[in-house]
Formats: sequence, structure tokens, C-alpha cells
Amino acid sequence: MSDKPGRSVRILLRSAVLVAAAVAVPFYLEGFWLQAGLFAMSAAVGAIGINLLTGATGQLSMGHAFFLAAGAYSYVYFASDPGPGLAGLGLPTPVAAVLAVLTAGVAGGVFSPIAGRLKGAYLGIATLALIFLGQHLLFNAGPVTGGYNGRPVPPMELFGFAFADSPALVVAQVPFGALERLWFLGLAALACAALFARGVLTGRPGRAMNTIRDHEIAAGVMGVPVARYRAGVFVLSSMYGGLAGVLLALVFQRTVPEYFGILLSLDYLAMIVIGGLGSVAGAVIGAVFISLLPQLLTRYSDALPLVAEPGSGGVSPAEAARILYGAAVVVIVLFLPGGLLGLAGRLRPAPNRRIASASTAEKASLRPSPETRN
Repeated sequence: MSDKPGRSVRILLRSAVLVAAAVAVPFYLEGFWLQAGLFAMSAAVGAIGINLLTGATGQLSMGHAFFLAAGAYSYVYFASDPGPGLAGLGLPTPVAAVLAVLTAGVAGGVFSPIAGRLKGAYLGIATLALIFLGQHLLFNAGPVTGGYNGRPVPPMELFGFAFADSPALVVAQVPFGALERLWFLGLAALACAALFARGVLTGRPGRAMNTIRDHEIAAGVMGVPVARYRAGVFVLSSMYGGLAGVLLALVFQRTVPEYFGILLSLDYLAMIVIGGLGSVAGAVIGAVFISLLPQLLTRYSDALPLVAEPGSGGVSPAEAARILYGAAVVVIVLFLPGGLLGLAGRLRPAPNRRIASASTAEKASLRPSPETRN
């Protein structure tokens, strides 16, 4: 017999527990953990986007940080009021956030003809140029970006509710500041991004993307418009990067040009390799691992061997984090091609496989033998 009803119930219960735990987090954790979680959420949104491009479609991109910068700085420009030496449109912040995501998509659309025709290392080198272009613009377009010092980020206001420390808000005797309020905004953005990406991957576009990745010539023979799909996925990935940039700016509360460099793009590639290529859950797992590791090493550097404060002559937490997840990438490429998600699948008990085996055996026992048919 099929176990689909029981499996659906288990999935619903598991989802309900995860949602309840995520909602309860701001009531119990301190600011450090909330900020770390928000960084992980923004990284997960961006990692889902790059996983659609690289993991599902097989296009290597080294310029994902450019689209995060496009989203972050576009939001600041659209939402900020003009000031001394700074330009801004002063739009409502929800409108500014939507326009920022669209701006990142337009930037991806401008580059998409190249993305539709190049692949592999050639596309990676071409997208690498976006990083240098972005850094030049961020440092020199002072009225829009604020130059080397960056710009303050206007807090999000939704239906009169400000995601900031003021006005004061107390919920169940717990003061809700900017981090507590942004936690729920980040959860909503990550949930929507994950559900949409999952729908894309499990539907017809996802099958076409996987075919392009695995058998490009066969995809073309079957009528899949390869160049159009590559260009479209590149634009979609850019919009995910823009949304991640908006969330990152809201958490940082100030845009910093140096952050959106080549190292950030490498971080995102490491996220999808470590988590698992081609899956939404793998992107989230990898983002949590990569974004939390340096923060944990910084917080507990006093208790860890060989890790020292920056500038003290030892290995800084950021350097130690890159060494560790660099080693993790090598180990996963060599021994765990499915990433941490594949490892979790191997370690998890497999009742479904046992049920499937029992069901297969039951069907085989009910199938008439050749003698009976004759």
C-alpha cells in the first residue's frame, strides 16, 4: 500500500515545527545570533539564485556580487532623500525594494545576451569583468553610492510599521528592535524565494535547465531554446542577487563598497558546492555554513587554537573561515559530490525506501506468473 498520506502528514508536521521554531527565535536569542541569522538568510536568497544559474543550468558566474551591490545601492538610492553631495528619490521603501530587485534584473538583462552565448570558463571570465566594473562605479559614482564611505540605509517601512529600533515595540515582554523585526521580514523573503525557485526546478523550466546542463546538444534537438533559457536564468539569478543585496543592506544599515568584491562571489560559489548543486535546500545549507562560520570563529576566537584577533599576527577569524571552507570544498568535490545535502540524505534513515521495497515486493507477489497467464 502507498504511504503517501502518512508521508504528507510527516512533511506537514515537520514544516509546522520548523515554522514555529523560526517564529520563536527572536523571543529567546540575543542580538548577535539574530544578526548572524539575518546574514544567513540574505546569503541563502543569493545562493538560491546562483544555484539556479550554476547548479541547475551549468553556467559559471563569477559576478554574483555585482548584482548584490546593484540591489543594495539601488534600494538606498531609491529610498533616500537627497542630501548634501548625495542623490536620492525618496520613494516609499517597499517601492524602492521592488525597484532595486528590478534594477538588478535589468543589469542581468543587459548582460544576458553574452550569458546566452557563452558557457563554462568563458562565461566565468566574462562575468568576472562585472566585479571590476562594479567596484569602479561604487568608488567613483559618489552622488549615488557615497564613494568610499558608502551610504546609510533607510529602514524599511511597511504599512506604517518601521523595521527599526524606534518607535519602541514590546511583544510578550520582549523588546523588539530592528533585528527582531527584520527577522520576520527575512523569513518571509527567504520563504518566497525558496518556494518560487522550487516551483521553477520541479516544473518544465527546471527539466529544461537540467537538460541544458547535462546534454546541451540533446536539449537543442528536443526543441529547447538553449540561448533563451540561459539568458532568462541569468536574469532570474540577478534578481535573486538584488533581493539578497536589499536584505543585506537592511541588516548592515550601511553600504560598504569593499564588501561587494571578488571574495563575495567566491563565497557564493563555495555555498552551492558545499551545500549541494542544483537544489534549493542545498543552497540554504551552504549559505548557512559559509555565512555563520566566520562569525562563530570571531565570537569564540579566544577559546579556539591558532585563531587570533585581526592584526595580532596570527590567523584571523576571516582567514581561518576561508581555509576551513576551502578545505570543505576540496573534500566535497572529491568524496561528496552531492554536498552536505547529499551527506544528510545518506545519514538519514530511509523508511521510504523500505516502504517502497515492500510495496514492490507486494506488487510482485500479486502479479500473475507466466504459467498463470498461459
